[in-house]
Amino acid sequence: MSNFMPMLYAFWDSDITYSFRKSRVAVISALVLLAMFLTAIFAPSLAPQNPFDIAELDLFDSELPPFWVEGGSTAYLLGTDTQARDVLSSIMHGMRISLLVGFASVILAAVMGVALGLLGGFLGGIVDAVLMRIADVLLSFPPILVALLINGILRGALPSSAQAESALIVLILSIGLTNWVQYARTVRGSTMVERRKEYIEAARTLGTGKLAIMMKHILPNVLGPVLVIATINLGMAVLTEATLSFLGVGMPPTQPSLGTLIQIGNEFLFSGIWWVVVFPAAALAILVLAVNLLGDWLRDALNPKLR
Repeated sequence: MSNFMPMLYAFWDSDITYSFRKSRVAVISALVLLAMFLTAIFAPSLAPQNPFDIAELDLFDSELPPFWVEGGSTAYLLGTDTQARDVLSSIMHGMRISLLVGFASVILAAVMGVALGLLGGFLGGIVDAVLMRIADVLLSFPPILVALLINGILRGALPSSAQAESALIVLILSIGLTNWVQYARTVRGSTMVERRKEYIEAARTLGTGKLAIMMKHILPNVLGPVLVIATINLGMAVLTEATLSFLGVGMPPTQPSLGTLIQIGNEFLFSGIWWVVVFPAAALAILVLAVNLLGDWLRDALNPKLR
């Protein structure tokens, strides 16, 4: 406990924390993200209704507008859809899946990209050449097309009876295997710089193995840019998931994400039930905007030229 307070004070007084406290955009973005994360995590307890429990649905309450519109009810603040599911509850549960896919795919892409970038940058030669040519090929296509291709291959390899249950895993793999290139190229460049420094030569002289040098010496020095990329890619991953779900190759209606809710609501947009699609779309836009603003701040805060 005696060491905790000095560490906490040092963290509070650090350059990054000071930059965060002085940036209103970063503080507001962080608070919005925290509120959305907590809402998603505790959705089963906070949501007014379980939109996937048929016993809680009453078809007489279907297609109700938001509570401030004539005909609305305070029991359903953002209205209901054609199946009497509370839109607010659907959004809260949908955010859980969108954020889960986003975080899991970013972790997969970061682990894969950092590992391949370290190998390519440190070993060089044929290993580096092969990895970078694969990266160049992937960068030649729009990410959404690569994700669609991987998604189609994975779904085609599964029996039709298992596709709905495995939709979450397929989405995570599709997005994660699409976004590793940025991490790999960034880490490769940083690794090529670090491996020529004196402390690496000293470690080699002392007989330290290649794996130990990469993990203990080089990896900690290349994680700064990776953190920035991961923060920004979280928003991209959530958008990619929403796009795939909107196209009908993402989460099924029984496990809807924000993208699935938008896809379902879009079918009723021109029938006057605008709230079914507008509010999920607004939640998605706010989530991605907050992530991107926080990522922009983190990129500037970690840039020594801007300090």
